[in-house]
Amino acid sequence: MESAAIALEGLRKVFRVPERSHGLRGAVRALVAPRTHEVVAVDDVSFTIAPGERIAFIGPNGAGKSTTLKVLAGILHPTAGRVRVLGLDPARQRTALGFRIGAIFGQRSQLWYHLPAADSFDLLARIYEIEPSTHRARLAELVAAFDIAAVMEQPVRQLSLGERMRCELVASLLHRPDILFLDEPTIGLDVVAKARIRDLVRERATRDGCTVLLTSHDTGDMEGVCERVLVIHRGRLVVDEPLDELRRVIRSKRITVVSRAPDVEVDLPGVRRLPAAPHRVALRVDVARIPVDRVVAALIASGEVLDLCVEDPPMEEIIQAIYAGAPSHEEGPPCGAPAS
Repeated sequence: MESAAIALEGLRKVFRVPERSHGLRGAVRALVAPRTHEVVAVDDVSFTIAPGERIAFIGPNGAGKSTTLKVLAGILHPTAGRVRVLGLDPARQRTALGFRIGAIFGQRSQLWYHLPAADSFDLLARIYEIEPSTHRARLAELVAAFDIAAVMEQPVRQLSLGERMRCELVASLLHRPDILFLDEPTIGLDVVAKARIRDLVRERATRDGCTVLLTSHDTGDMEGVCERVLVIHRGRLVVDEPLDELRRVIRSKRITVVSRAPDVEVDLPGVRRLPAAPHRVALRVDVARIPVDRVVAALIASGEVLDLCVEDPPMEEIIQAIYAGAPSHEEGPPCGAPAS
């Protein structure tokens, strides 16, 4: 177990949440004798990750992904269980561990918002006690790889989201971490920027021998970066499989079309209509039977398309499909529709 990059045995994390109080009497009681109840965020999770593996850690919102990552990074203390990251106990050896890991947590930036990214890189070099000559060489290598030379001297607040995310990744890789934690690294990015970030993460992790643990709701992130998938649901680990198993399960795409006409006729093999509304056509495409680009081309050729959206099935449906061992046929909301 100690030779593993990450090893969990029976991880459990419980939060105590204050109960909601009503009225003056409730407010006084909450102040004098507050009542709380337990919320189990992670429940008896165990897995091992070998050095150099690139792992997708997926699940619906509230499943326990970010909580697990924060425990592994030493930000949160586990309620129970044994946690080892690079042979260290994150909760007790957080400082030592901090020198050996890199992390990006959603929209939280490690760059100074009003300063150029170059200044943040210099500050991080001092924090990580990197020798100046080593820092210059490493920074030059990363700047070239991530193509950020043109934006290094601009204040971070002036950067596009894609440019900022590339700078965030450079900041996380400056000290050559053994493990990189990525929590929704492509959220909010356009399709081109997402693809570029995925390529860069995969290439740098492979070149540096870095272990990657990535959470995302975007199956493209998983397929573009990772080689193994861990699925967590309601705080419990439900699947630990190679990525090929996820590819076998996710055999469908959804296409939603906003059209000029109330309806658009589509008669292609492997394409099935989903419940929709006038001027909105929703389709399920079985990619094992027909390529998505052929369906898109047929829709555009109709001359009725005003807007078009292609997306993966919702994470809940993916988990259901993994449980069942075959694609699920339950329907969810089309693009742009609120989830229930």
